[in-house]
Amino acid sequence: MSVGADFSCSIHSRSGLILLSPIGVREKLTAAVPTYRGRFAPSPTGDLHFGSLVAAVASFMDARRAGGEWLVRIEDVDTPRTVPGAADRILRCLEAYGMHWDGAVMYQSQRQEAYAAALEQLGDLVYPCGCTRSELGNREYYPGTCRDGLADRLPRSRRIRVPDRELHWCDRCLGPQHENLAATIGDFVLKRADGFWAYQLAVVVDDGAQGITDIVRGADLLASTARQIYLQELLHLPRPGYLHVPLVLDDQGAKLSKQTQARPVPPEGSAVVLSDAFRFLGESVPSAIGSIPDLWHWAITRP
Repeated sequence: MSVGADFSCSIHSRSGLILLSPIGVREKLTAAVPTYRGRFAPSPTGDLHFGSLVAAVASFMDARRAGGEWLVRIEDVDTPRTVPGAADRILRCLEAYGMHWDGAVMYQSQRQEAYAAALEQLGDLVYPCGCTRSELGNREYYPGTCRDGLADRLPRSRRIRVPDRELHWCDRCLGPQHENLAATIGDFVLKRADGFWAYQLAVVVDDGAQGITDIVRGADLLASTARQIYLQELLHLPRPGYLHVPLVLDDQGAKLSKQTQARPVPPEGSAVVLSDAFRFLGESVPSAIGSIPDLWHWAITRP
């Protein structure tokens, strides 16, 4: 994958975090479309940490500045990794930080029939794969072992054939992008060996069902964009606009994540923490603003 433009960042430390504050992201976080529908789609594998809060704030702010709708989807399709009660705590935390969504919350665990229908729609481009995790090792690239038949293997997962051509799109913050899936990823999984639906298929089907026009999310998901655009094309779904914001890193330079036990943000809401999220996104928050409602009023209505 080729990136057309990098973030220009200033780096400073705050409470053990390395905050990469992108110069110019402030101006990018305003959509230029008359009808806007954005979304925040957390996985309930733990409570909301600061990195996830930043992604939510960026998405919510972009939608509200555009006068658009903001939806929430709980991506609990990977049931074994779901932490009981985490989805409800995430929703309450979003409300505590002043982010209120439009319409009903969608849960991927309730969308099995939609994913099965999409897989059926893809027809002969989907094929069974008998490769095991140990056979593939840590390789990101799938060499096409089962593309022309299983031989003596038993079917395990289902993969989609990818074309040998460049996919092009433009990220609102990173600029022009392109990727040839045949060269970088190979045929990728749509249904896993354990029977669960893969993220790439579920997110595309759900974005289409919810009419999402603009996706604002963390830069770690930039690597998924070409796969999702390819599936959008095959399923005849509109292509949303994309904007990937920088990641929050810990003091070891690793992305904050639930897997690395990143500390949750205060669940009752904190104007200080919300201000930090705005500053991470390049906003110059006036020191006189001290409440969450006032912070959002300023962030959404300022010139």
